[in-house]
Amino acid sequence: MTQSRFVIIDRDGVINVDSEAYVKSPEEWTPIARSLEAIALLTQAGWRIAVVTNQAGLSRGLFDLATLNRIHARMHEMVQRRGGRIEAVFFCPHGPQDGCTCRKPKPGMLLEAADRFDTDLSGQAFVGDSLRDLQAAQAASMQPVLVRTGNGLRTLEQASLIPEGTQVYDDLMDFAETLL
Repeated sequence: MTQSRFVIIDRDGVINVDSEAYVKSPEEWTPIARSLEAIALLTQAGWRIAVVTNQAGLSRGLFDLATLNRIHARMHEMVQRRGGRIEAVFFCPHGPQDGCTCRKPKPGMLLEAADRFDTDLSGQAFVGDSLRDLQAAQAASMQPVLVRTGNGLRTLEQASLIPEGTQVYDDLMDFAETLL
């Protein structure tokens, strides 16, 4: 197992605008200002990027796997146009009541990423906008990073529940610039 420079990023609310009604089509997938450029900046500086995302809309029948793949193809294409690269997307298709091991706040997707990339995630950053992202990071021995985009401001209101040592940034670009 190697220790490579690796950043894992949540999707909705960190890379793209989140929606209470779910992002159900490629057309509904809208990047947050500077998020794609932040991924490009990290990529060009030698950081490897993976995305982990809960996608309960699949289990709720709001969209199918082919649509999710088209949404992710749009994300990959838009990141690549800016000179960045997302090496993999890991998603949980289950709903909150399904009792799976992959749905955040459980660390299943993070551990899968570590296994797939044969890397030690200890101390590596996991950037999210919700308490469950921070809890998943902590469970995987990663560095929890909270951005104020998406649900980030609401998450900050739950200060007593936020894991100790969590780093807080305005957005993904603020994180990327600080890291570099």
